[in-house]
Amino acid sequence: MEKTAGASEGASEGAIRRLANIQAITDEAFAHMDADELLDTLVDRVRDVLEVDTAVVLLLDREERFLVATAAKGIEEEVAQAAHVPMGEGFAGRVAAERRPIYVPDVPSAGVFNPLLVERGLHSLLGVPLVGGGALVGVMHVGTVAPRRFTAEETEFLQLAASRAALAVQSLLSRSERAGALELQRSLIPAAPPEVPGLELAARYRPGKAIVGGDWYDVFSLPSGEVGIVIGDVAGSGLAAAVVMGRMRSALRAYALDNDDPAEVLRKLNRKMLHFEPEATATVLYAVADTATGRVRLSSAGHPPPVLAPPDGPAESVDMKFDVLIGLGEEVPRRTLILDLPPGALLCFYTDGLVERRDDSILAGVTRLCEAAYAGPPEAVGAAVMSALIGREAAPDDVALLVARRIPLERRGA
Repeated sequence: MEKTAGASEGASEGAIRRLANIQAITDEAFAHMDADELLDTLVDRVRDVLEVDTAVVLLLDREERFLVATAAKGIEEEVAQAAHVPMGEGFAGRVAAERRPIYVPDVPSAGVFNPLLVERGLHSLLGVPLVGGGALVGVMHVGTVAPRRFTAEETEFLQLAASRAALAVQSLLSRSERAGALELQRSLIPAAPPEVPGLELAARYRPGKAIVGGDWYDVFSLPSGEVGIVIGDVAGSGLAAAVVMGRMRSALRAYALDNDDPAEVLRKLNRKMLHFEPEATATVLYAVADTATGRVRLSSAGHPPPVLAPPDGPAESVDMKFDVLIGLGEEVPRRTLILDLPPGALLCFYTDGLVERRDDSILAGVTRLCEAAYAGPPEAVGAAVMSALIGREAAPDDVALLVARRIPLERRGA
């Protein structure tokens, strides 16, 4: 009887200890921390619970080539020196590549990649992968100066801590990436179009409800006195797409200063992207408008044509050919279309988020856009288009809309 009671007490103590350990890495305080603070607090608690000398989290970089030290206790120089380990190499690289716990009983003879671990005098290491939703996020490892064999329970606890860290980091980085992408887009997309002699302009930009992408519009004056108008959509989403969008925007502006042919500008932009960012693709429509004569030259790299609303008739999609997307086919020729924009006529430039819906065709969306657009004040037209195509529900994809009207004759010189 006494034996049974003693065993029961031991099991109870073990259960209480395990519960306390779990609570140490799952309390509500974590919910109010950013990613860096969360990881810093987590490795501190892991070190205390396991009574180890060091605890480190390394996160996988964006290109999934290196593990980068992000939080450390007991070996803070890993973070200060931006220590990183190639995937598959050394101790942490093996943990990441094999996605399983790895124990190293003797660090000096194990051929670890990071010399800081040896310099710190570590003898034993235990590492586990950070995996969230099936995706590798990084590695967490702990170490001791004295020889140490970690128990199954301690390994299980470290895996639990790593799982907690992976899910939290994914969530926090997703939120911070969205915020960063939004901030980048706000800095690159003007809150209102610039004032351009001879044109009235209005614009709308609305991030999608899923995640921000690479939609943008741009309006700028050219040395010739003409006006450059751009609408584009970079493939992908998040901060990466927004960064590519910013680079494309700057490059297109530079090429536009040296050439007045939209097709040639897009050809140069395509060449630049193929060389420096071969993984990126985008649709871009570039127009050069002469506000004095009403002549507009357009070239499309796979982007939907604008909708033209004349002052004396219904709005229609401009009949023009699509050339290949930016990021594809360097040798494929590009074409420029010339159209006449009479006084009072209006052009609607847009991204596909405005007209594309999962339960309907793009053609139907373009038809609704043509029905909503008219040769009126751009701000009023923009409001009418957004009301007709977006309504009360946010579109799943980003929406960019740019409305340009050539000033009517009766208002010229006013």
